[in-house]
Amino acid sequence: MRVNDAEIHNASILIVDDQQPNVALLEELLAGAGYTKVASTMIPQEVCARHRRDRYDLILLDLQMPGMDGFQVMEGLKTNYADGYLPVIVLTAQPGHKLRALQAGAKDFISKPFDLVEVKTRIHNMLEVRLLYKTLENYNKVLEETVRERTAELRESEARYRSLAELASDWYWEQDESGAFTKVSGPVLEMLGMRVEAFAGGANPTETTGWNEEERKALRAKIAARQPFLDFAFSRVNADGSDQHFLVSGEPMFNQACCFIGYRGIGVELLARSQYT
Repeated sequence: MRVNDAEIHNASILIVDDQQPNVALLEELLAGAGYTKVASTMIPQEVCARHRRDRYDLILLDLQMPGMDGFQVMEGLKTNYADGYLPVIVLTAQPGHKLRALQAGAKDFISKPFDLVEVKTRIHNMLEVRLLYKTLENYNKVLEETVRERTAELRESEARYRSLAELASDWYWEQDESGAFTKVSGPVLEMLGMRVEAFAGGANPTETTGWNEEERKALRAKIAARQPFLDFAFSRVNADGSDQHFLVSGEPMFNQACCFIGYRGIGVELLARSQYT
């Protein structure tokens, strides 16, 4: 990420000084250095309103001014600047004011009387940092908006997936990371005559009678290994001697931190489907 000289020279600058010779000198210096958007004022009371309106990239601010000094101006700027970055270089002839100005939020200082090379160097460096900060801020805003849009798209896609899964299957389920079922859709009890927990190897032996234990063992192993499975076939023999055959598909779910949070899947009873064809 870089800022070129053209961007720096096109940055907006406000000169604030109650001495006309200082203002004229800085205006001439900046124009000669190639800066194209330079404004000035000798009235410190209007700085906050102007910055709120124009959002200057840099403010060259004299500290010693009647009526309202530079420290008061900086305090006022803090109350109306949204991004928390105070783009101020203070102008001072008092060495003792430099540290206080930096503590008050100024990003740099220029000593009076002006050293013209120092002035140009500090302004150029300050604007480069300021424009990089703005670029990063804008990038973060775009990134946040992109994340919000993608999150909304994923939620919409998730809702469509669930809706289609429920329409295309006899049942839909979700489990949490501990294996407990958190969502079940479809006539599971009526279709299977058993509690849903039996899919994960239910604890009640009376509910697992007739199931092919080899198939169920293989299914439990896939779930324990957090593996996806597609059209896994399993079956049971009912008390009246009739057979039931099922296909189940499932996939593990992970959060944004790649932590396992459970399973979701769909299932169909093959015999039940054949009755409708």
